[in-house]
Amino acid sequence: MPSLPVSHRLGHVALRVQDIGRAKAFYQALGLRLTWDAPDWAYLQWPDDGAGIALLSPDYTAAGPHLALHVRDRAEVDAARAGLVAAGHRCGPVHDHRDGTASFYLQDPEGNWLELLYEPAGGIPSNVPGQAPIPPPPP
Repeated sequence: MPSLPVSHRLGHVALRVQDIGRAKAFYQALGLRLTWDAPDWAYLQWPDDGAGIALLSPDYTAAGPHLALHVRDRAEVDAARAGLVAAGHRCGPVHDHRDGTASFYLQDPEGNWLELLYEPAGGIPSNVPGQAPIPPPPP
């Protein structure tokens, strides 16, 4: 099995929630900052290191619960996917997202979902008015 890129870090965990408003309020009360807000999903981050929680409503169908490793170089996403596929792992296609990130999904040998995501150097952009991106921690 190929080794993951050296610049990876645990970036976020995606949780399925029944009441997205209630879940956002709970995590904001714990100190996380709302970075992305949509009717069917939200993304909150710790202001000091950029680690996040994605809250997925019952209506969100693009992905399910998962954990994500973030990398700082877009080419690492393609290289990691190619290495995993060469080692016999099934991986979804790489998607370039509207927020400047890029990622693909796969399952670990135990069936848990994993996302490998490129996070731009300036952090994940926000669609929340007045919120600047939270940059990832330095390497």
